[in-house]
This record gives sequence, structure tokens and C-alpha cells, in this order.
Amino acid sequence: MADDFTERYGDLINGSYDCVDRVVLNAFFSIGHNPGGFRCWWRRLHGGSDDQLDDTHLMRMAGRFARRVKAWAAANGVPVIFCKAGERKHLIAEEYLEAHSPGVGVFLILAAKAPAGVWKVHRSAAGVITRLEKKTEYVYHYSFHIMDPAWGHMVIKMSGHPPFPAQVILNGHEYVAVAAQAEGIGFVKEGNCFTGMADPQGLARVADALSQHAAIGRLGQACDRWIYTACLCFGLDLADQARSGFRYSYSIYQAEYSRNLLFRSGRQMEDLFDRVLDRTRSRLDIPMLRAIFGLKNRPHQNRASGPPAQEVVIEKPQYGLAWFRIRFGMLQLKAYTKGEHVLRFEATCHNAKELRCRRGLDNFGEIITRLAGMADRFATTLDCADTGFLPDGLLDELPLPARSGPGRIAGIDLNKPRIRAALAAALALAPAPGGFTVSDFTAKVRHLIRHDGYTTRQASYDLRKLRGKGLTDKPGRTRRYHFLPQAARTIAALLALRDHVIEPILAGVRSPRPGRKPAHWTRIDADYQTLRTGMQALFDDLGISMLPAAA
Repeated sequence: MADDFTERYGDLINGSYDCVDRVVLNAFFSIGHNPGGFRCWWRRLHGGSDDQLDDTHLMRMAGRFARRVKAWAAANGVPVIFCKAGERKHLIAEEYLEAHSPGVGVFLILAAKAPAGVWKVHRSAAGVITRLEKKTEYVYHYSFHIMDPAWGHMVIKMSGHPPFPAQVILNGHEYVAVAAQAEGIGFVKEGNCFTGMADPQGLARVADALSQHAAIGRLGQACDRWIYTACLCFGLDLADQARSGFRYSYSIYQAEYSRNLLFRSGRQMEDLFDRVLDRTRSRLDIPMLRAIFGLKNRPHQNRASGPPAQEVVIEKPQYGLAWFRIRFGMLQLKAYTKGEHVLRFEATCHNAKELRCRRGLDNFGEIITRLAGMADRFATTLDCADTGFLPDGLLDELPLPARSGPGRIAGIDLNKPRIRAALAAALALAPAPGGFTVSDFTAKVRHLIRHDGYTTRQASYDLRKLRGKGLTDKPGRTRRYHFLPQAARTIAALLALRDHVIEPILAGVRSPRPGRKPAHWTRIDADYQTLRTGMQALFDDLGISMLPAAA
């Protein structure tokens, strides 16, 4: 799928691919998370009796889980590391992989405390169970780092307390790397990104397979391959699992989807992205750009000519990279440079509830499709905010009344600060994945004008004006407003013309003598100086004075 940004700079791009990144699945034993179901499961496990269902025996199960993990790890030479609060476990795993080449199976176990639901059993004085209560406590979770033959490095994080809730963490780039090696496609991989490809179309085809319906079966097979025999077996052996009917169900908790553009020149990519950031930061109301500084310049391409080697190369970039992100609740859109020549657009769902669709494993394809649409719209909106366009006659048509619904509505006067704030708010909300509501629009305008007097009624009226001019749309009976790419380009051009062309030029013409040259003289500063000098001569020829006439 080609977005406007990719099409605009297609002559600078050597290839591209879309890929599913990090996927987090919740693994849960459904009947074990309600009191009645948990009690029935306990009876099946212990021959139909729940006489031993109490806090003591539940704690013994957790203790047995821990002892079995330590004993198995010691017998098989697998390190068990107990992590402190704040330690980044994925960094520990990366350092271990840099120093070791593990085979298929569990190669590292990390243990740390984290909140989880723990059952508490309340009995009467006669020993009769009165109720089961689930409390959230900090208990040990064990992260089993596994090398899977199809998915590469994957992690299963499991609580040692029944009903043993777990999370399965996989990465799509790891899967694509394994599949590409199997098909003989050469590539160079730096961290979580392919920075060189011998066959871009072939690798893109392999990556697209994760977005198809068949990926559901691959995910389920990877989970079932390890969760029962390599993780749950420390709490329940295979016989106990079969006798009690313990089976996990899976749901999507987090997912990431990225669009990766491979530029021919790293310097061209850096210059292009820096320019886009400078122009779109204020238009999309991005509060801060984050830069991670390393070397002053990016390293030049110095590899020998020819296709990349058929291997996975993990490096740590030392040059500076810049990235920015936009958050909409638990949904996040991000653009940043990756490696020497890769520009990435990323859509992240930190909680699948935000997507407002079913989250079962069978709906994995729908979730990825929605994330792909978010990444596509984000890249298009970024291009629209970067490069505006004004149709012929638009400036004459804006102040004229328009029709919105059954009645007429006033036109748009760019000289009024309120309507300019409304346009800026609408452009800032253009990347919103599911559109935006009147409340979102009101909050954004209040943030821009730094005033709480802007009401929801005023916001509704301003949105009707924008709808009357075709600058926003509210399809069907929905309460959410959406943007077309052409409307975003028009709003970006209008705001740039008013705020960055007319106003600064008129302000500069009022001062006949130039001030002190700034320390950082950019190309835009030179353009303003040239226009200022030319406009002064033009005003003189037209007989326009910037100073008031003498009384």
C-alpha cells in the first residue's frame, strides 16, 4: 500500500516493506478467573474434592513452581536471573544473545515481581468454603526466553500462582528473518529493522504473510508449542493438565505495525526528515521532538558492492537519530529514522481495547489491518501537513456563506483568531486513528489558545463552518469527524500563508533597517530577507506607506 509520502519521495527510495513488529498475547485459562470455575477446576485436579482448597495449598503450588524452575535450570545449564525493580529485562536478554548462540528451546529465565491476581479462600469456622476472593498482589513472574525455529526469539511471561496467567511476546521481524533465511533471501538486519535487502520484493512478500489470515494459525502453533511443555509444566505436569482440562485461550493485548522506507542515501533521508519535522511540528501540535545524539554525522556507505550477506547482523547505531510521536489515548503514531538509510512510520496499540473490535486470536488479521490503516493515514497526513495546496479561487470563496445541512452557515474569515485556532486544531487532529469528536476538538482549541472560555457549542458551530467548506466530514450517523487528505493540505497551506508569509513579511517591511543577523542563519531566514527587501521596493512603487500619515 503506497501512501502520499512514499509516492512523493519515491525517486529517493530504494525499497520498502511493511511488517508486524511486537505482538503481545494474553494467555488465560478462562474458567480459572471466576470463583465457580476455579473451584470446579480444583475439584477435577484433586479427584472431585476441594478439601485442600485453601491459601496454604495455593501458596505451596506457587512455591513448587519456583523450586521446579530452579532445579530444571540448574540441571540444564540455563541461567535464572532475579531482576530488581526498574531493570530492563529485554536489555539483559540482548546482552546474553550477543555473548551466546543458543539453540532451540529455553535459553534464559528472568524472574521479577509484578502485580497479578491471586485467589484467597475464605472458610467458615466449620471449614466450609464461604467465598473465593481474587486480590491483586505483587508475586514472582518468570519470563522464559525461548528460541523458536519459526519465530526466533520469543518470550513467555508466566505467573507462578494458579491459574497461571501468562503473556506471550513475539516479534514479526524475527519471524521474517527466519523465513527469509529459509528462502535464501539475503538481508542485513540491525536490531529490529532490515537495513539492506538483496531482494526487496521477496522480503516484502514474506513480511506481508504476517498480515494475512494464515498468520493466526502460526501464532497459535508457536504459543502451544512452548507454553505447556516449557512453562506450565513447572506448575502442572502434563498428566495434571490433561486430568483437569487446563487449556489456554489467547487474546491480543498489544500490537505494532511499521512501514519502513529504505533510502538510497542516508544524508538525503536525514535532510528530508529534518525538514519535514521542522515544518510539521507546529502544524500537528507536537509538543517536543526528541533527539538521541551520537556522532555528528551519519557514517557513509562503505560496504563492498554487491548484495548483502545472508545473515543477521546486529549493530548499535552511534549516529544521531530524531523521532517524534503523537498519542491518542493508548494508540500511538511514531516516525523516526532507523539505521543508516531507513525511515519508519509506526502504529502502536498499547491496549487492543482502544481499537473497539474483538481481541481474540481469530481477530488478529482485523487488528493488523486497522494498524496498517493507521500507519498509512499517518504517513499521508504527515505529507499533507508538510506540503500544502491552495485550489484556485479558494481565498475568494472562504468568506462567502455556505450550506451545512438544511440551513446556511457563515463563511470562514482567516483574520479572526478563533477561526485560525479552529483550523489549527482540526489539522492537529487529522492523524487521529478513528477520527475525533467535538469534545476532542474543543480540548485542542483550548490548548492552542490557552483559554478555557471556548465552549463545546462554539466548537460545534466552527465544525459546521468547516463542513460547509468541505474541509472536514462526518460520514453517516457517526459522531466522529474525519479528514480527507486534500482538506488537510488546504488547511496547512492556509495557516502557512497567514502565519508564515503575510504576517512576518508585513512585520519585516515596517522596519526599514535590518536588525542583527541571528547566530543560526537558515535558508528560510535568507528567503525572508530577500522578500523583505523586494517588498519594500514594491510598496514604494505602489505608494503604500507602512507608517501612519502625519496629522
